[in-house]
Amino acid sequence: MLKSAAAISVHLVWPLWGRKAGASLTRCLHQTLTMAKQLQARRLNGIDHNPWVEFVRLSKEYDVVNLGQGFPDFSPPDFAVQAFQQATSGDFMLNQYTMAFGYPPLTKILASFFGKLLGQELDPLKNVLVTVGAYGALFTAFQALVDEGDEVIIIEPAFDCYEPMTLMAGGRPVFVSLRPCPAPKGQLEYSNDWQLDPTELASKFTPRTKALVLNTPNNPLGKVFSKMELELVADLCQQHDVLCISDEVYQWLVYDGHQHISIASLPGMWERTLTIGSAGKSFSATGWKVGWVMGPDNIMKHLRTVHQNSVFHCPTQGQAAVAQCFEREQQHFGQPSSYFLQLPKAMQLNRDHMIRSLQSVGLKPLIPQGSYFLIADISDFKRKMPDLPGVEDEPYDRCFAKWMIKNKGLVAIPVSIFFSQPHQKDFDHYIRFCFVKGDKA
Repeated sequence: MLKSAAAISVHLVWPLWGRKAGASLTRCLHQTLTMAKQLQARRLNGIDHNPWVEFVRLSKEYDVVNLGQGFPDFSPPDFAVQAFQQATSGDFMLNQYTMAFGYPPLTKILASFFGKLLGQELDPLKNVLVTVGAYGALFTAFQALVDEGDEVIIIEPAFDCYEPMTLMAGGRPVFVSLRPCPAPKGQLEYSNDWQLDPTELASKFTPRTKALVLNTPNNPLGKVFSKMELELVADLCQQHDVLCISDEVYQWLVYDGHQHISIASLPGMWERTLTIGSAGKSFSATGWKVGWVMGPDNIMKHLRTVHQNSVFHCPTQGQAAVAQCFEREQQHFGQPSSYFLQLPKAMQLNRDHMIRSLQSVGLKPLIPQGSYFLIADISDFKRKMPDLPGVEDEPYDRCFAKWMIKNKGLVAIPVSIFFSQPHQKDFDHYIRFCFVKGDKA
């Protein structure tokens, strides 16, 4: 029976084979010809190079201590690990889809927890969106709100995804730099000594300005914006009817008694602000890739449109674990048992240890008030070793970072990558270190 079927198949297909082969050849020729057109979308032009790729590759090629990339090399807290284990081995329905805009227990606890901090009554369905990490929240916000020709003000040094995300959405990045105020001779600088010039900031607002991106605590600087600085930004945003995209992923990592303030909590700012957070940074579990964005429904509805037509849904089990973590944290918040108090206390000790270590080898660290990071001034090395190998016109800090990887087995990130092209040479004498590492580092 099978042989008969095979024979029938051969007899039926063989007469058509020549025609099929000819058709396939025609399709191949057509595909080859169409490839002469530009393959990539125009929105990708100029953003294909990513310096992180090069430094990650170098860190794998050499035997190094990686103090460059921003992730902890220690375990999340026990309650977080247990929550994740329970999510993966408990209720079998957590292996299935959940609500597109967020696992209901997670959106509910986020609305409750952050509503109190922001002074708002948050609706879990209208004011909270769960995303694939804070990175996903940023991308969704830019795609939803930035249109062709819109200007987006970016305060630099800035996390390096803000510029390409603006460009991909068709917008035009407009940069304004924090400027360092030199410390008295013999003293270390603080990250909060880097300030905005109010007049320069105001000059960046035009009728085409759609949004301003704020990052506090700042990556890479570790600056925690003061209430006065936030009020300056808020006043300008309201005066010019501009949205604020506030990246606050390091909000729990503040030191020396400083306090993180969400700009959305200031008068008149909730209505125009998107506040972005990260479970990875909050609970030392960056690989979970659970983030969120909160804001008024008239803005959030546009982010939901992008979300439902892109990722649609984030992994359920990670969301379930994060929900448990926040439920636990809400019970302990403000007490010594709160992880949001324990983590910064431990990381401040790490920070202080790294500052002493960097000073002992001739570097000049700036003392950060927040985040995972500190930057160090390498001006003395630039004077003593001005001719390090590198490509033409490459900023000095990139040459130095590569030299350090290859010759000293230590990874740091050049700070010039956090600046726009015109300003990179002005800030090419700093490198960034991550101090959220265990004792072995």
